[in-house]
Amino acid sequence: MQITVSGKQVELSDALRTRVGTSLDLMASKYFEHAIEAQVTFSRSRSNFICDINLHAGRGLQLRGEGEATEANGAFDHAAEHVAKRLRRYRRRVNEHHRDLAHRERPSAARQFILQQEEEATEEPTTHPAVIAETATEISVLSVGEAAMRMDLAAQTVLMFRNSKSGEYNVIYRRPDGNLGWIDPAR
Repeated sequence: MQITVSGKQVELSDALRTRVGTSLDLMASKYFEHAIEAQVTFSRSRSNFICDINLHAGRGLQLRGEGEATEANGAFDHAAEHVAKRLRRYRRRVNEHHRDLAHRERPSAARQFILQQEEEATEEPTTHPAVIAETATEISVLSVGEAAMRMDLAAQTVLMFRNSKSGEYNVIYRRPDGNLGWIDPAR
């Protein structure tokens, strides 16, 4: 990880620069394997030191921590604590997300049929929809919001899904007025 330590109208000692570098390397490797860069800036505000840490941890993850104390080391400790807390929270969310995905039920298999009406023996030719052969379809376990999003993304008018809260089969459809309808047999 590339670490830049600078001071705004503040002289920084080599010991402070070394301490900042080793602490950030240790913290980033503990919570995030591929941190890219960190910028640490020290400045003064009246009688206190202010430390501002900007950590680019990759994959669009930017973390910022700020600390203030009477000594530069104390200000860095407060700022590093804020960044570490945010890294822990981020890591916990990522782990919970992966655990939730592992416990989700797999989609059920279903067959879809579109049937043609039988033609009556009349003199007038009638137009009927074509018969389309069966296709294999998955019935995913989704929330109602996820189902609405999938239906819109796939430009479908109807979507059958298994409700993640109740476990029942539900249908969501586009109404003629443009709104969405939802059929839930559990209600």
